[in-house]
Parts: sequence; structure tokens; C-alpha cells
Amino acid sequence: MSRPTYTLAEGQPLSDPSISLTLPTIGGGAHTTLGDTLLLETLAHFNRERIPERVVHAKAAGAWGEFEVTNDVSALTAAKFLNGVGKKTKVLFRLSTTGGEKGSADTVRDVRGFSVKFFTEEGNHDIVGNHIPVFFVRDPVRFPSLNRSHKRHPATNRPDWTMFWDFHTNQPESVHSLLHLFGSRGIPSSIRAVTGFGVHTFKLVAEDGSFRYCKFHFRPVRPITHFSGPEASRLAGANADYHTQDLWDAITRGEYPVWKLCVQVMEPERAERFGRGLFDITKVWSQREFPLLEVGRMTLNQNPENYFAEIEQAAFSPSNMVPGIAMTPDPMLQARMFAYPDAQRYRLGVNYTQLPPNRAICPVYAPYERDGFATTTRNYGGDPNYVRSSLSPGVVKPTAAQVRHHERIPSFVLGQHEIPVDEEDFVQPRDLWNRVFDESERRTWVATVAETLGEIPTPLTEAVVEMFGRVDARLARMLGAKVKDISRL
Repeated sequence: MSRPTYTLAEGQPLSDPSISLTLPTIGGGAHTTLGDTLLLETLAHFNRERIPERVVHAKAAGAWGEFEVTNDVSALTAAKFLNGVGKKTKVLFRLSTTGGEKGSADTVRDVRGFSVKFFTEEGNHDIVGNHIPVFFVRDPVRFPSLNRSHKRHPATNRPDWTMFWDFHTNQPESVHSLLHLFGSRGIPSSIRAVTGFGVHTFKLVAEDGSFRYCKFHFRPVRPITHFSGPEASRLAGANADYHTQDLWDAITRGEYPVWKLCVQVMEPERAERFGRGLFDITKVWSQREFPLLEVGRMTLNQNPENYFAEIEQAAFSPSNMVPGIAMTPDPMLQARMFAYPDAQRYRLGVNYTQLPPNRAICPVYAPYERDGFATTTRNYGGDPNYVRSSLSPGVVKPTAAQVRHHERIPSFVLGQHEIPVDEEDFVQPRDLWNRVFDESERRTWVATVAETLGEIPTPLTEAVVEMFGRVDARLARMLGAKVKDISRL
């Protein structure tokens, strides 16, 4: 294969891209001219090489792979990529920390974002969740404030535990997530060993229009392992990209990471009696009552050739759903369905769907979305750009209408309405503390949280202890005693 010739951006050949074209050759000096296209093009592009990083989930690793159906779920959903045992679908995977900037360390205690894009014959389908099964808040207007409280203080420009705990003591529905975050799950040992949860409740819709509510789970085939706090801190200093390197090296060696994709399924009749936990993402569904049903397996088998082009420009959104999978009235899901594509339009431009990592493999015909920066297609030529044109070559797909259905759950009352924090919000965190954590995990959890309380105001420390006391009285006593021990040191 012949070697490529260096050129300018529009193809004009260069004899040497390392030498400005018009530097003076007599007498030295520092003069150049506007005719030095190589120099101006190089400097201008350099000034524009960085795009805005994600406000959250900025630091990430990613890879390509495939999803293979292992179980027949055609009775549950019309989604073609989930039907037909043995069927394979190309996927793009991205896993990130949440709070840190793009250059931050991988091995921090944080919630990981777990995102998978399925390139199906009916368009892209995204599962965009986290590595813990619940979330901190259930009102989407609090989402920006949640993330600000986990980031840098506006004055000191440093992470601030006072700010962190001030937010959470005033949003005590977050205790379930906090138990997960400060437990062993908070610091995974490897991207290859993390769980992935869709978190929200979705609907699986069958060909006949019947539906079931569902939750998506990715379970790693390898054991789920974690780092201790000291181990993670050491690695954060020794190799800030430890998880990123671990994933890359494993794929290079041919040790391909594998996850089982499973669903929990709830019949609509059961949902009518299930209560608030149906759409409340601070809560889980019991796997005893709603066992995991394996659908298929995801295998990551290809590293990106260029990180920026394939991972940094990847755009995920829970609004990307194919026929056979549908949204629910979960207000956090509804808000994310707007916020995620809007973030991508800001970061990548209005035509971000035309970029390689986001481009659908099926034919796309959306002549009402055209023009704008960075249009890379033929822009639909002269086809009508208005609806119900008798001149348009476009046709509708009947199967899209066949999976319509009715929501059986009563709709919410519109208007400002806060779901009060009550005893129900502490039942599942109490079960996690008493039935899932062993005594070693409890003591480690208490020590980890106590370390964050050492320098915050005393009334706020008391509020934190009181909040966790609503989970379990012994938890509060252990935490209060540990804080006193630390303060005496």
C-alpha cells in the first residue's frame, strides 16, 4: 500500500508540513504573511481542537462490540434487535465517572455512567444508565443542583464536603444511593467488572400492542470486584487512567469483556397495585418478586482507532428508542429525554447524528431536519422539507403504529407537587444496610462517610447522622461515634 502524501486540509500537496511557507530566508526576523496557508490553517485549527466537555460524565473509556440474543423474548417485545436467538447487533459502549473533569482520575469514589448504543435495523437504541441501581433524586429540577454539589465550590474551586452534605441532608430521598456510593460498590476495580442499570422503568411492547413494564440490567460475566479506598487513592496518583488502560489492554489481549443483558418484567395489572416505586428511581424492584430474565450477551471486542472521533463524539440519549420499547411517565426519564440530546447539540452541533459514532446503520429519511452547521449528507436534495407533501417520496412504516398502547397507570396531577420523603424512602436502604451489607461492609461504610464529615460545620454533621438514623438507629450510633473518634485525633 502506498504511503499518503502530506497535504493541506483541502488536499493541496505539501513538501514539508513542519516548515512555514513564507518564513523570511534573508536576515532572519519574525515576519510572515497572510499567504502562509499552512501556518494559518495549523494555528486556527489548533485553537479550535477542543470541544466543550460534558458537564457530567466527562471522563470515560469506550469500545465497540456486539450484542447477541440468547433467549427468545418475542412474546414480550416487537424490538427486532432483541428477537431471534443468535441475532447479532453492533454496539458502542462508554463508561464514565460522573463528577470529575476529562483529565480526572478513574479510580475515584463516584457513580459510573454506563451507556450502550445498539445499531439496529430500526434505528439506534440507547440504554443510558449507571453502575448502581438507584439515583439520588426523583425530581428533575434538582438534577443540576445535585451535580453542582458534587463538583467544585464556586469560590474555592475545590470539591467541598460541606456543599455535598448540605445538598443531601435536604434531599434525604438520596440515602439509598448514598449507601451504595459509600459502600464497596463505589469504587469498581475494573470497567470489566461493573454492573450496568437502565435505572428507569421502561415498557416492552409486543406486536399486538400488549405491554409490560421493565427494567434493564447488564451483569458482567466475570466476578464483580472493587478497590478499597487506600488502593483507589494510590492508583489515582500512580495511574489516573487505570480503568481506561485496563479495558484497552484486555481487549488488545483478546480477553473480551462480556455482560449479560437481563430484564425485570412487571405485568400492567401488578403495576396498578405497585405504588410509587413503579417510576421512582430512588427505589429498586425486588429480584425475588421480579427475577432477572436473560435476553442476550454484550461482548466488547474492538478498541477505538481514534478516541476523539469515536468516543468523545459519541452521543447517547434515553430518548433513542426503537419500536417495541417505550417510555413511561417517570419525570426523570422525561427530562433526560430532552436534556441529553440538547447537551449533544451544544457540544457537537445540531447535526451530531451524522457523526460516525452516532450514525444509524439503517436508512435515515428525516427531511424536516436539515441544514445547520456540519451537514455531511446530501441534505435530502430538493425533497420537500414540510409535512404532508404530495410530492414527497417518503412513506410511513405501518409497524410503527402497531406497537402503540395505552398507559394504564393514572396520570400525574400537573402543577408544583413534591413527593414527600416518608418512611417508604427508608425501607430499601434499611434492607441494604441490614440484609445485604455484612458487618465488615458496615464498618467500612461508616469509616468512609465519617472521613468526609471531619471538617464540615457541626450542625451539618449532626444533620447527616440524623438522616442516616432514619435508615437504622445503630447506623447513626456507629457513625456518630466514628466522627467523634476522628475529631479527637
